[in-house]
Amino acid sequence: MSDCKTECNIKKGIHFTAYESGAQHDWPAQSVEIPGLGQIPGKHFLKEALGLTGCEISINSMAPGAGMPIYHQHQQNEEVYVFIQGKGQMQVDGEVIEVKEGTIVRIAPGGERIWRNNSNEPMRYLVIQVRENSLNQYGLGDAKVPEKAVVWPS
Repeated sequence: MSDCKTECNIKKGIHFTAYESGAQHDWPAQSVEIPGLGQIPGKHFLKEALGLTGCEISINSMAPGAGMPIYHQHQQNEEVYVFIQGKGQMQVDGEVIEVKEGTIVRIAPGGERIWRNNSNEPMRYLVIQVRENSLNQYGLGDAKVPEKAVVWPS
């Protein structure tokens, strides 16, 4: 049986998958079950929905006063946190970093991390997790540019 909550929000083509996550204010209604931590509200992994093969991305909404309940560190993957609303704090290897809308933090494998929302509004952020040192090219370095005029349907 398919999960229409996710499946109905996906559009696929030969070379793309588009997923509609809903408005940011709806993100708190999403949750994931993480072994050892239980149900984590406001978190949604996108690997399965998008069919990702080179990274994991999650969309997150953390309520005021909430925080990651455990320190953790990754062994192979670096993580990039992109804060898009609210503010809070991250702790990486014991150093506190103030985060807010527009803050982007990269954490290398081995970096011990934890974060919290110490404000009075929701904190919304994306987490991108990818194997360290796996990027061979970037930007247009990996692109083939066809000789083709840009045309948008009316």
